[in-house]
Amino acid sequence: MQRLRTSQIFVPGGMPVYTYVPRNSRKLEARLSEVRDSLFKLVTVTGATKSGKTVLTSKVFPRAEAIWIDGGTIQKEDDLWSTVLEQLDAFTGTERQSGTSVTSGLGAGVSAGFGIPGVAHVEGSTQGQEEHTASGVTIRSRQVAPRTAATAALRAQPTPVVIDDFHYLSRTIQGDVIRALKPLVAEGLPFVLIAIPHRRFDAVRVEREMTGRLDSIDIPMWDRDELELIARGGFPLLNVSVSDELCSRLTDEAQGSPHLMQEFCRGLMKAHGVEATLDSPLVIGAMDDDLFRSVAAGTGKVVFDKLSRGPRQRSDRLQRALKGGGTADIYQVVLMALTRMAPGMATVEYEQLRAAIRDVLASDIPQMHEVTRVLEKMAEIAADDEASTPVIDWERDEQLLHITDPFFAFYLKWGATYT
Repeated sequence: MQRLRTSQIFVPGGMPVYTYVPRNSRKLEARLSEVRDSLFKLVTVTGATKSGKTVLTSKVFPRAEAIWIDGGTIQKEDDLWSTVLEQLDAFTGTERQSGTSVTSGLGAGVSAGFGIPGVAHVEGSTQGQEEHTASGVTIRSRQVAPRTAATAALRAQPTPVVIDDFHYLSRTIQGDVIRALKPLVAEGLPFVLIAIPHRRFDAVRVEREMTGRLDSIDIPMWDRDELELIARGGFPLLNVSVSDELCSRLTDEAQGSPHLMQEFCRGLMKAHGVEATLDSPLVIGAMDDDLFRSVAAGTGKVVFDKLSRGPRQRSDRLQRALKGGGTADIYQVVLMALTRMAPGMATVEYEQLRAAIRDVLASDIPQMHEVTRVLEKMAEIAADDEASTPVIDWERDEQLLHITDPFFAFYLKWGATYT
């Protein structure tokens, strides 16, 4: 038996090799592969956080063969186009010398008119032209905006572009990017946007002319059979077998997330001291809840505590009496209600949450405007967190609270201290 390390087999948050599950029955890879065949549509890959959408897209569009942009790193539009230019080894400037054939600037293989990259590197975002003569040779240079340079380079070097966490871009930047991509999409260049489900139509909202030119591939949460394939494929490589009951327990608690399932499997091996393939078989028939509590402790606690504290304010918040005794402010009350609901990966309607709040409080039920204000502030706090996707998202117009992160949902059940 080949000797492998546990960290090679169970890869939470990474690109698994030995425990990759293609989910063939859903034909997700096949649908995404069609993007390469001049689909003439902007493709969005949507799925809950840690549902495997980025791993799937990486499988079809390896980072060595595509331009990958992390939406969480884009503060202004030029950041995105600069990333494109960097990955194509292209520049924002051109330079021509009379009497020679040497030019430089926009990108490798662009055309003789744009030049050869690396001969001269002219940076800048303003448009203009400069001319000077040295030793009888006339040199002309031009600087162009990063967007202009990037789109020209993409036409010259047709390369798939993947924008991960597209929902993390501001609406203004989204609109500018979509408008720039629209003519390239019409020419058949493949573009893929990865986003969370309820933001799948951001591309249409910011640019109405994309209606009919958008193809959405939804990545559903994993079912128990699919999650079980991770365990069944990985444990034998370590010379370990687990009971059917234990495997079912792991899949039940994974919130439909392959990331959590990978975390559980690695944690189980750590608990039994399995660092690599064993010389002798090991059979594991049962487990206690310590594994789940341990995983929960390292997942949603930091952001949970931030949401519980709420934003800073000068005066103390109103303390409300709880049915179980004691008091809590409104931020703590909202989280207590969510903990009682244990909604998992779900969209919670305002009235559902309000009913849960009534079950928590002994009196002084907050008004609707108080609760919605708290939800707005919580969404802002979650958005300011360092995670690429906020753990919750509040849609004010629709009065819907989205639990977007399976780790946060898992923490509400196994890590939250409110009762």
